Amino acid sequence: MNKPLDDAALDTLFRNARSFSYWLDKPVSDAQLHALYALMKWGPTAANCGPARLVFVKSTEAKARLAPCLSEGNVAKSMSAPVVAIVAMDMEFHEKLPRLFPHTDARSWYAGKPEAIHNTAFRNSSLQGAYLILAARSLGLDCGPMSGFDAKKLDAAFFPGRPWQSNFICALGYGDVTRLHPRGPRLDFDEACRIE
Repeated sequence: MNKPLDDAALDTLFRNARSFSYWLDKPVSDAQLHALYALMKWGPTAANCGPARLVFVKSTEAKARLAPCLSEGNVAKSMSAPVVAIVAMDMEFHEKLPRLFPHTDARSWYAGKPEAIHNTAFRNSSLQGAYLILAARSLGLDCGPMSGFDAKKLDAAFFPGRPWQSNFICALGYGDVTRLHPRGPRLDFDEACRIE
């Protein structure tokens, strides 16, 4: 558990990984999506609450429901991707805590407390969305995360009658490296970090 990953793995997950907008015409199988979730579910969340809920949009019919929810600049890159994952948050995640965190009455930390529910669901589903990206990259898939969409319209289209709210979406597939822009810079350690 304490052995660092080798450079090839770090390159795959971080240093050479890119966000894609253009996709190769190569499918992503249901088995790959199951494998992706089988990895991402192990990422830590507060009290093991795991509030993320995923919808993998693959079919023509589902993409037709998704397209009107997207900002104009996100339509083409979403529709051309083999899969678009909707990363949502379950606003009743705390009802599963007796099973997921049985060591104490963690449900009582949230029941009837909408601000605590929202803050925990948003923070931890965001974390789980990041785990999804890392899991996808580790399985050889490329990602294109984005937030340009009408959340109310998307929630009505995909989660009617459910206590789920969309957080962000992420295209999944095999990116076209010939259409990437040069990689943008990142802040240096001293600009972004302090050691105290």
